[in-house]
Amino acid sequence: MTATSKPPLDPGSEAPANERHESPLERVDRNTIELMGELRVAGTGIQVLFAFLLVVPFNQRFSKLSSFERHDYFVTLLCIAGAAALLIAPAIHHRLLFRLGEKPYLVSVANRTTIAALALLSVGFTGILVLISDFMFGELTAIVVGTIAGVGLGALWFGIPMHRRRTRNRLLRSTR
Repeated sequence: MTATSKPPLDPGSEAPANERHESPLERVDRNTIELMGELRVAGTGIQVLFAFLLVVPFNQRFSKLSSFERHDYFVTLLCIAGAAALLIAPAIHHRLLFRLGEKPYLVSVANRTTIAALALLSVGFTGILVLISDFMFGELTAIVVGTIAGVGLGALWFGIPMHRRRTRNRLLRSTR
């Protein structure tokens, strides 16, 4: 390695492998803390959307929804409920596997369920925007808003970090 080149990044770490002096257990503990912060942010969004969706059918105007709007509402409700279930799952797993030395497994499962929950949340966000747009302004506006929301959230939440991941992996392979 030359004086100007940087050491390789440790997978799952923001710092080069030789700069972060932590044991595997310390790394898992740090990953757990970071994941918990992310779950709190996502959980708040899901709670707000789910509460809104649970109240909607009791509104007097709900009976005026078109067939499309009712189907959109139901799919959106199921997506948000699924996201909530996936986001809650790591807490249940942790309680059931507490003190069994399963923290690396728990972090791995929580990572996957969180990604799946956020995918469902992005569909739910898009669905609720389509529902409101269609109800207020009609089909064309709903199509435009739904497309912008779906593509925008997909790019922002998944496209950008996955692009960075691919770029980073290519850079790591080229330095080996």
